[in-house]
Amino acid sequence: MKVKNFILNPPAMFVIGLLTGFVVKEMDIHFYAQRFGISLSDIFSTVGVWIVIGVAISLYSKNTKFAMANIFTFCIGMLITYYITARLTHSVYGWTYIKGWTLFACVSPVMAWLVIQAKKRGIVPVLIRIGIFAGYIFMNILLGGFIKVYDLVFFMILIYLLFIKKMS
Repeated sequence: MKVKNFILNPPAMFVIGLLTGFVVKEMDIHFYAQRFGISLSDIFSTVGVWIVIGVAISLYSKNTKFAMANIFTFCIGMLITYYITARLTHSVYGWTYIKGWTLFACVSPVMAWLVIQAKKRGIVPVLIRIGIFAGYIFMNILLGGFIKVYDLVFFMILIYLLFIKKMS
């Protein structure tokens, strides 16, 4: 069994999501100090990094059903431990964020399906790819942020994943 198939399946993605939620909350608590105007807490508190991770999980999953299940189980697992860790550490969190990220997790299978459609040839897949970039920018602005230096790195990764990497 390939390592990719071992990792990219719903139970493994749920466990990875659980671990990620804990690690990200700990980064929020302990790595909020900025170096050169950037902090790990800031990076992992924006939607951009999660769009890149979601696109990668979707593209590398073995088929559409796995992509949809993988991204959903990853997101749900991450939410569970992130907010449990926040509660146990008496960290700041709000129900608005919980509701927003839960909504994100619930629509993540649809987004995974769209990413899989972007792998195909034609004008509609190209429009979906462009839509992913537009969604990235829109979500940053909607959530009160603007394009930051690290967003340029995420854009380069998205360009590679969506336009350069051989779509199969």
